[in-house]
Amino acid sequence: MRIAISTDNGYVSAHFGRCPSFTIADIDNHEVVNKETIANPGHHPGYLPEFLQGQGVKCIIAGGMGQRAKVLFSEKGIQTIMGVTGSIDEVVEKFAQGQLAEGANTCVPESGKGYGLDKTVCDHE
Repeated sequence: MRIAISTDNGYVSAHFGRCPSFTIADIDNHEVVNKETIANPGHHPGYLPEFLQGQGVKCIIAGGMGQRAKVLFSEKGIQTIMGVTGSIDEVVEKFAQGQLAEGANTCVPESGKGYGLDKTVCDHE
């Protein structure tokens, strides 16, 4: 399974869409077989679900994301796991072993302003 983790300096980013990068990891039979970091291509409403689906991602892990993003990922058949904290290496290993627990979504309206990447287009108030 291919997963994507919102990443900020080696740790899970609290704000999915605004994170500086994503760690993409491939898990096979409880083993991490590949892991790479890619730059966030931009925070455009509706763009990241399409982009990450094109990368073959089946699960998104983040500290938090808005409800609209969760719905868009669900429509693409991509699972979301929110409320995750810690180092990327620890999180990938926990996921691979089936031990990653979901926590409280860290994304609340307006909490991401001033953090990471800003939206280039915003279609809501």
